[in-house]
Amino acid sequence: MEYAVLNNGIKMPMQGFGVFQIPDFEQCRRAVSDALNVGYRLIDTASVYGNEKAVGCAIRESGISRKDLFITTKAWISEMGYEQTLKAFKASLERLGLDYLDLYLIHMPFGDYYGAWRAMEELYSMGRIRAIGVCNFEPDRLIDLCHNAKVIPAVNQVEIHPYIQQPEAIRIMHDFGVKPEAWGPLAEGKDRLFYNFVLSAIGNKYGKSVAQVILRWHLQRGIIAIPKSVHKKRMEENIAVYDFILTEEDMALISALATDHNQILDLHAPSEVERLYQIECKN
Repeated sequence: MEYAVLNNGIKMPMQGFGVFQIPDFEQCRRAVSDALNVGYRLIDTASVYGNEKAVGCAIRESGISRKDLFITTKAWISEMGYEQTLKAFKASLERLGLDYLDLYLIHMPFGDYYGAWRAMEELYSMGRIRAIGVCNFEPDRLIDLCHNAKVIPAVNQVEIHPYIQQPEAIRIMHDFGVKPEAWGPLAEGKDRLFYNFVLSAIGNKYGKSVAQVILRWHLQRGIIAIPKSVHKKRMEENIAVYDFILTEEDMALISALATDHNQILDLHAPSEVERLYQIECKN
């Protein structure tokens, strides 16, 4: 495993395991257990996913030392605001069965996220969280927060994959010392990504799958990635990306696949924002 060094000196695995859309307790517990057995040490969840208890159960059953794990969760829109975020943090920690978090993120740039950020800065200063960050913050929101925060976000988790590559957003993150992290790093397979001719040809050259090529591409761009699967064989495949290197030509061919519009989540669409506000935490 390769590691990123965050702006406060904390080391974070460059590849982790995400549990979005795995609400069933037993399925999530088994998936996280398999991921930990395969070698993942970064586990990414969120209060709104409704599976923090299952993640915590798998962590306890694994027998892996807490110091060797990197656990991320997120506060949802309804949990924004100073008091609400303090309460949400306590509830997430209890559901996970942990004494501290490695990374706590604001899930969406909506609601009183400035109040939430003050709460997170306080928890960070107390040592309850090793690093704090944001999720889905586009450049304008990130710049504004960085200019008004006491603690600069360590991570910004956004949609990044070959179809939406975010070069300008990543440049701005780097300017502020914020590490980019890709959710949906495989685009959830949308637009027949796994059958893309360019990616398939590159994979054939190295004896690798399209998913492995994409995850290697993320690594070489310095982007943390959190692929999700409930199948152990795919978990093993996704993490086996350290025995080959993409050439500059390969990277250029993948860069040419960019469509410059989000495939999964468009936060500029009013209907999408309305939909997000209707979602409630399931824990």
